[in-house]
Amino acid sequence: MLVTREYSTIADARMALAGQMERAATPSLFNRIDWFESLHSHCFARQPLRALQVIEEEVEAWLFLLSPSPERQSALANWYSFAWSPVYLGNPDAPTQRRLAEVLAAELFKTGRHIDLYPVAENADMLLDAFRRSGWFGVRRPMGGRHLLLVNGRDFATYWADRPSRLRNQVQRKARAGRFTIDIRHEVTDALWNDYVAVHASSWKQPEPGLPFLRALAEREAAAGTLRLGFARLNAQPVATQLWTVENDVALIHKLSHDRAFDGASPGTLLSHAMFAHAIDQDGVQLIDYGTGDNNYKAEWMEQRQTLYRLDFFNPRFASTWLPAARTAISALVG
Repeated sequence: MLVTREYSTIADARMALAGQMERAATPSLFNRIDWFESLHSHCFARQPLRALQVIEEEVEAWLFLLSPSPERQSALANWYSFAWSPVYLGNPDAPTQRRLAEVLAAELFKTGRHIDLYPVAENADMLLDAFRRSGWFGVRRPMGGRHLLLVNGRDFATYWADRPSRLRNQVQRKARAGRFTIDIRHEVTDALWNDYVAVHASSWKQPEPGLPFLRALAEREAAAGTLRLGFARLNAQPVATQLWTVENDVALIHKLSHDRAFDGASPGTLLSHAMFAHAIDQDGVQLIDYGTGDNNYKAEWMEQRQTLYRLDFFNPRFASTWLPAARTAISALVG
């Protein structure tokens, strides 16, 4: 028997979940109710939430969506999300996952006109098929990538020997000067966070719109023992910083930045060298995920690239979707 329910607040969804998407029960950071709650409250507070649940005996599927209008939904995700997908509980097999996704798609089809989902990775084909079976016109477009490193039991020295000679020589040359000290912390304090913010403000990046979200993430992960907040310092001055989390043999690289005034000395590269060494040799991770984005420097550190997709679904019952659907399909064809 299938039961479908819908919730408009994270609090109501959390109550219905009864602990099933808390840290102890959910290995992936990006599938936890805390993640969705913090992302919505800090980054999308003005957009209504739409959380859909389908239950079949001992298994469940959840979709966490933003609903800027009754006819339009988007994945509850942004540039902090390494990937978005339905959240499955109870370990359903692949055919069951597809069937539950189809039920959720059919529920959305009743009133929805356009749904866009990004970033989608492993489940892209399954979701495309499930939504199409429910009546949606679907378009899949590659939208960047995600760079990964499978450690495969190597220690850091073995991994480092496989890096491009240009990168190894750069680290050796810059480290010889001995200008910077490396500090990797597992906690966050006001002083450390002020250092993090100061480096970002002096970096090449645009002003960070999500500092409250990142601070909440750092505090939550520090409390769980999974935070790795790294700094390269010149004397006491922070000149590069990186925010990682390490959990369940997986390291996630969330944010990195360095002071542009020190570009020639490569403090960010030296900090990366130390962070990778710490993750591999001390934390014993087996996967390092550099997140979304096809920055050239990531390919030097990582060994695999996973394509990320945007999925757009249009309800053909509404004539207002026909032209946008055609334009999106043409865009997918021409790349």
